[in-house]
Amino acid sequence: MSALDPWLLERLVCPMTRTQLRYDEAAQEIISDAARLAYPIRDGVPVMLVEEARQLDGHAFD
Repeated sequence: MSALDPWLLERLVCPMTRTQLRYDEAAQEIISDAARLAYPIRDGVPVMLVEEARQLDGHAFD
């Protein structure tokens, strides 16, 4: 697993809430606590699409 570039993480915001994100290295996801969404990282690239995100409460995103 490779770490996400801190420079990139500082500049990314949640596309739904426009709030800061945090990196979950173990899960390879970027977390939006405000939206309760986890955005996947695929091949080292954050996928910042709401429709690709997973809800943190365990339910599928509609």
